[in-house]
Amino acid sequence: MRLSNNTVLITGGATGIGYAMAEAFLESGSAVAICGRKANALSEARAKHPELQTRVCDVSKEDDRRSLVDWAAAQLPALNILINNAGTQRDVDFTKGIDDFISGDNEIRVNLEAVVMLSGLFVPLLTKNKGAAIVNVSSGLGFIPAARMPVYSATKAGLHAFSMALRLQLSTVGIKVFEIVPPTVDTGLNPIGRAKRGNFKANLSPKEFASAVMKGLENDVFEIGFGTTAGLIHASRADLDRSFQQMNSRM
Repeated sequence: MRLSNNTVLITGGATGIGYAMAEAFLESGSAVAICGRKANALSEARAKHPELQTRVCDVSKEDDRRSLVDWAAAQLPALNILINNAGTQRDVDFTKGIDDFISGDNEIRVNLEAVVMLSGLFVPLLTKNKGAAIVNVSSGLGFIPAARMPVYSATKAGLHAFSMALRLQLSTVGIKVFEIVPPTVDTGLNPIGRAKRGNFKANLSPKEFASAVMKGLENDVFEIGFGTTAGLIHASRADLDRSFQQMNSRM
């Protein structure tokens, strides 16, 4: 992938990994638009980088998704890179039945359904432009699920499978499909769950992670890991099973 002279749209782009990638693409000489649910976060991002285009959008909502596509077609006609970054993560305890799952953000809609729908909705626009690509942000937990976050883990495993299949399908129409597999990064993801575990802080900043991702994109590495997740991508089933037991023994 070339890193300059693109028009990039990043969902969940006002904070965390999405914002770090927005900065990285701007620095590489691409035009960037970001969307997210919180207008104040988008405004803060644009105050730092006035060249950013912004759009309030809740990707879990069908009307918002279709409105985003219409907006992009009008405002970003040269759009050639869609980065599906928006995500939510929650600790969900099914020993209590279904109540814990339905009491907060729906991870299935945000993390998986939105990516599937947006990818399909944007294909007609992407195919019009050179260097087209879809970049999906999954997780190491899609390879080794965390028992305390079963729904999040399942959505990211589904996203991995979807990215593999989509990559093969869209290769016939000139759209590359990349999957980014983050380890634990210092973001605002799952604040309630992190508070339960002592408000731990990851040692990896979004900026450092985004820098590694950009190198992978530039070299057409279609599954991009970092640190621990770099090994997960090529791990055997036996290795993954051992890691699953080790990680979840500390619940």
